[in-house]
Amino acid sequence: MENNSKRRRRLLQLGFLAFLVIGTILIIRHQHDMPYRHNQGSVFGTFYNITYQSDEDLKSEIEAALQQVDNALSMFNEESVISKLNRNEQTPLNDMFTGVVELALKISDETEGAFDITVAPLVNAWGFGFKSGSSPTPHAIDSLRALVGYKKISLQGRTLRKQDKRVMLDCSAIAKGYGCDVVAAMFKQRNIENYMIEIGGEIVSHGISNKRMPWRIGVVKPTDDSLSTAQELQTVLNITNKAMATSGNYRNFYYKDGQKYAHTIDPRTGYPVQHSLLSATVLADNCATADAYATSFMVMGLEKARALLEKHPELMAYFIYSDSNGETAVWYSPSMQDKLQNP
Repeated sequence: MENNSKRRRRLLQLGFLAFLVIGTILIIRHQHDMPYRHNQGSVFGTFYNITYQSDEDLKSEIEAALQQVDNALSMFNEESVISKLNRNEQTPLNDMFTGVVELALKISDETEGAFDITVAPLVNAWGFGFKSGSSPTPHAIDSLRALVGYKKISLQGRTLRKQDKRVMLDCSAIAKGYGCDVVAAMFKQRNIENYMIEIGGEIVSHGISNKRMPWRIGVVKPTDDSLSTAQELQTVLNITNKAMATSGNYRNFYYKDGQKYAHTIDPRTGYPVQHSLLSATVLADNCATADAYATSFMVMGLEKARALLEKHPELMAYFIYSDSNGETAVWYSPSMQDKLQNP
């Protein structure tokens, strides 16, 4: 009787093991046969490209998620929360807006104001100057600086307080990264494991590509390419389960009196940065953070950025800069070594 009991128990164990093996094989086969889909479109005044493995085409769901971000943070949308606040109109704040502002203010503190979402008046002034070929006057810059400073705003519950009604917000240096995070969160809810989300150059990747390999993301070589026609790569990074953002001043600039003026505005001085750092690529656990720090590092310059990275081991960075001889040089976080690959 005891032997029969042991035999039945052994048969049940073998049956359960066979069930697990067959189930695993079926799941792997289904994942292997599941197609990778690609959606693209425009958002936040730029373009998105999203590749993901799914039985369903989720473009409508993706665009619905991005539209929510646009409704909160886009300055191209006149009815967005940020646009209404810039016009000092009463408008309810949603979780997306307050979450981004809280993160922005935190990173502003960490970077001593190198990142600042109140920089909008200066960006607007210099943007016009870039187009017309004439920079704002020192007097105009001094006047605008009085309206810039992240400590001039505060969140009090669901209310944004400004010290001056003329203070304006610009979340363009964090919104694209945040948009990537929102789509990634939607994919997670749908149990989608393999995807690469790119919005205006900011990226979140997870799992593997359709080549059954980690996602490979190129870092463009810095060249004087204001029309963005050159695409020669400096390096290629093997990226998965990470977010990546790149900021660089080698594509948006103009020359005046023999000097190169970058599009990156230092909120603290009111002027475009002028230092050796040409490109900053940041890897982080979420893309909003990577996006904001990439911009911050372009404002801070190479040495100050490296010093800040020592306080944030959770971040990885790849910097391209011009050395003392005018030659292009590279510095990257030691923890990024295993992600580097030749183009």
